Amino acid sequence: MVQAPQDRLTLEAFLALPEGDVAYELINGVAVPKTAPQRFHSRTQKALLLILEHWGRQRGEVGIEWAVTLKREGKDWVPVPALLFVSQERLPKDFTEDGPCPVLPDLAVEIISPDQTFGGMTEKALDYFAAGVLRVWIVDPKSQSITVFVPDRPPQIFRGDRPLTDPLLPDLSLNAQYLFQEAGIAS
Repeated sequence: MVQAPQDRLTLEAFLALPEGDVAYELINGVAVPKTAPQRFHSRTQKALLLILEHWGRQRGEVGIEWAVTLKREGKDWVPVPALLFVSQERLPKDFTEDGPCPVLPDLAVEIISPDQTFGGMTEKALDYFAAGVLRVWIVDPKSQSITVFVPDRPPQIFRGDRPLTDPLLPDLSLNAQYLFQEAGIAS
């Protein structure tokens, strides 16, 4: 359901669209279909979900392709990250709605699919930061790397058994080698 440029959607109209088999993101008033995940994307997403869910069970909520309402260049933007994490401190205890994530996530994770580029994902990471997201990971199954974006610092690339540590995600035990082994796609 890609909209013609003159048929710009408001945030309310976008959120009222019926659910279907294809996930959409709202970008500049246009419903843009997300890339359909391929095998390595899917396996990586599943493995990372299990790792984050085990780590985050008592710390907050891990969402799978959970839309989040943000602002991008002053306009409503609704990205759908592969995974996101919201700490208990940020997520309202009484939140029971079935809708987009109501707060800025602590972490947004994007996984590169074959028809996406690292450059395009880097632009998206910067858009997440401009909207107030605290951390962004770009996971690349092809290069078997995790690039961690932190505001006001250059991105760091994690490959092999180099431990990914972050004070925002205390006690998380993760490295790229382990992730891609768990995904069954380690080289």
